[in-house]
Amino acid sequence: MNATGQSAVFGRRKEPHTVIIARGNEIRHFTVRPWLAAFIGSALAAIAIGYLLATSYLVLRDDLIGATTARQARMQQAYEDRISALRAQVDRITSRQLLDQQLMETKVSELLARQTQLSQRHGRLGPLLERAENDVGTVPAEDPAAAKPDKRAEVTGSINVPAQNYAVASLSADLGTADTRSFSLWSTRTDPLPSDSAADRADRLFVSINQSLKSIENDQLSRISTLADNAYKSADAIQQALQAAGLPVDSDFGKNESDVGGPLIPLDSSMIFDSKVKELDEALDTLDQLKKEARRLPLANPAPGHSVTSPFGVRTDPILGTAALHSGMDFRAPIGMAARVTAPGVVTKAGWNGGYGRMVEIDHGNGFATRYGHLSEIDVTVGEKVDAGAIIGKTGSSGRSTGPHLHYEVRHNGEAIDPLRFLTVGRKVAQYL
Repeated sequence: MNATGQSAVFGRRKEPHTVIIARGNEIRHFTVRPWLAAFIGSALAAIAIGYLLATSYLVLRDDLIGATTARQARMQQAYEDRISALRAQVDRITSRQLLDQQLMETKVSELLARQTQLSQRHGRLGPLLERAENDVGTVPAEDPAAAKPDKRAEVTGSINVPAQNYAVASLSADLGTADTRSFSLWSTRTDPLPSDSAADRADRLFVSINQSLKSIENDQLSRISTLADNAYKSADAIQQALQAAGLPVDSDFGKNESDVGGPLIPLDSSMIFDSKVKELDEALDTLDQLKKEARRLPLANPAPGHSVTSPFGVRTDPILGTAALHSGMDFRAPIGMAARVTAPGVVTKAGWNGGYGRMVEIDHGNGFATRYGHLSEIDVTVGEKVDAGAIIGKTGSSGRSTGPHLHYEVRHNGEAIDPLRFLTVGRKVAQYL
């Protein structure tokens, strides 16, 4: 089979390219196969592409370097901004914590200052309340709403200092953010919320302690005012009883003070407390003064529990049977019963005195004197000082007497006064003395 038939069956086979180079009389030819042509073409294309890339790099190198530098600068700036923001956030948190700590210390200092103030008030009120309890005693019976003076523990409202200090100190571990307002503006929310922070819990605890201290302070002021009112009521009752009987009292007490005026100047809590304490002290001074005046007067009964057999005034003389002035009161008393003085004073007479028989006369000052007649025995001497209730002798029937009894007289500047006036006043003011 010839070559032409083979090509027709298997297809035409490509023949390699022949390159002929002629130079003068010399002719050269080269046969270039397809794979070699492809290789040479690829090499030339690679060289061209590399040349173009190198040329482009040389032309665009500065722009690429500038873009890379700018991108690095932007990244560095972004990192620095982030670091600055984080530092600012840390500074804010630190500053907030310092402010919260300072606020907590301020609130704790305020609570401790108020607790110290209440403790100091307790020390000031102690002697004053003892004096009030001793001076005021029971309040007037006609005032059903009043009661005995309050006990010192109720008035002062003492605080458990260690417990309070522990409660306050426990806040320092939990306190985060807190309210910068004053106590009067602090939150009073008591219902716990899911979002409550340590500051909210601390705030409620501070408010609770503050309200407790405020309640104690208000109770102190209320109790002091009550004691002062009771003292003034007692002093007024004594004064009215003495004035009703025509007995002397201090003219300065109870003077009219309705015509007053002046600008209104509000007081803080400490000034209010001082004012209330001063008012109570003045009320007790007034009560003490009236008590002293009343106790100097012969208001007691010389023979308590014994009936009066002959009152003061005009009567039929028991011996002559004619009308006569009886200058005192006669109390039925057995022989030998103790005769007691009705007010403190000095013995001016002690012995036999005409129709009085054995008689003792006591000078009580301010022109008042009392006489005790018909005694069977005298147990004091002239010039001796005696207290109210002291025994000056024993009852009997000496002198101008028809039987054992105690003759009792009250005199003012030598003039006999009905003793019943003094006994009536004594019964009214006995609960205050």
